[in-house]
Amino acid sequence: MHRWIGGFYEDHYSVNPMWKPPFDKLPNHPITRGVGPFATYDEWYFSMRWSTDPAVQKRVTPILVATPSDEVRHGPYVSPKGPYDHIIAASGQQESMMWVFERPDGGRGLGFTGGHTHANWGDVNQRRIFLNGLLWLAKVDVPATGVVDHITAEDLTQNLDQKGGRRGGAPDAEPIASGTATSRR
Repeated sequence: MHRWIGGFYEDHYSVNPMWKPPFDKLPNHPITRGVGPFATYDEWYFSMRWSTDPAVQKRVTPILVATPSDEVRHGPYVSPKGPYDHIIAASGQQESMMWVFERPDGGRGLGFTGGHTHANWGDVNQRRIFLNGLLWLAKVDVPATGVVDHITAEDLTQNLDQKGGRRGGAPDAEPIASGTATSRR
């Protein structure tokens, strides 16, 4: 995975808490075209296992970066519950939750640790940064305004399987910037 996308989620090293990182500073990259700040409550993984090889490290470009609070670092994590000592010791450290990687052979890779909560795809900025990423991966020019789609709130409710609440109860919801709601685990 290091040679393919620069880093990966490693069980018992990386963590997967439910939290709402503020993505308010975006780098100048084709993937960020037309994307504004956003924050969605999701299972945003962090503490990826990054390559220690400097030649690999220089090919990684962080895209979505935020600093988890101490409360987030202390857990619980989705599985296992945590906390992990190395995560707590990294208090105040920024973490990358989306990154791109350019391989020496010209291939491209992308890591994205969110996307677990269906309703979050209703946030135009989360959706746009991911769609821009797909174009970038395919080496298609990303438009100056980013991908403009016409997904509606109604579209997001189509073809969903009926499911009851998780773990014996109905999930509660937290509003996000676009006015939709996200389910909590």
